[in-house]
Amino acid sequence: MSDPAQIRALVFDVFGTVVDWRGSVIRELAALGRAMRIEADWPAFADAWRAGYQPAMQRVREGALGWTGLDRLHRMILDDVLARFGIDLAEDERNHLNLAWHRLDPWPDAVEGLTRLKRRFVIGTLSNGGVGLLVAMAKRAGLPWDVVFSAELVRRYKPDPETYLMVPSLLGVAPAEVMMVAAHTGDLEAARRQGLRTGYVSRPLEHGKPAKVETVAQGAFDVVAGDFGELAGMMGA
Repeated sequence: MSDPAQIRALVFDVFGTVVDWRGSVIRELAALGRAMRIEADWPAFADAWRAGYQPAMQRVREGALGWTGLDRLHRMILDDVLARFGIDLAEDERNHLNLAWHRLDPWPDAVEGLTRLKRRFVIGTLSNGGVGLLVAMAKRAGLPWDVVFSAELVRRYKPDPETYLMVPSLLGVAPAEVMMVAAHTGDLEAARRQGLRTGYVSRPLEHGKPAKVETVAQGAFDVVAGDFGELAGMMGA
């Protein structure tokens, strides 16, 4: 890319890019199963829970649901998946399990890479997760954010343009001085349409093994990196 000195801030997609949502949710489900002596295909359960994510947000985008934060959407999906798997949990157990999304583990390279980038740039989230979710996750996982940007702040889920434009607006910088970092090309393409710079980081294990991995060539975005350590090096951090 051109001179990284032109970039003032990097903001990160979180689910899948910074944290291993699938492995973490499976861990939580397996612990619940052991505690309650429930047997189920927990990887399939985690995948089904995640599969409801985009359709639920689309209902909000289309106005079929009024603004509904991600914790509430996750709970709606969870109740449906529990019924499909024939699992009955008490209310407090459902509430605890729903907060599994607050307790996701970072990818092994995430904290070190973010810490390096933080020395040179403002770093933050740009996630569909709510502020409380993102703060709780950061506190538990040691994610060194300078700022937490959430779709909740504008009540628009990505890829709504307002969600991306919130970042330069609130930081008082130009869109081209902000880089969106994600493991998902659609997220980056939406950010680029709003004038943000883009950094792709590969997460081939996001959906487990074997997985169909997006093939992204050098030059497709401003930066294409294999992990956060490589990203930091390419950004001069």
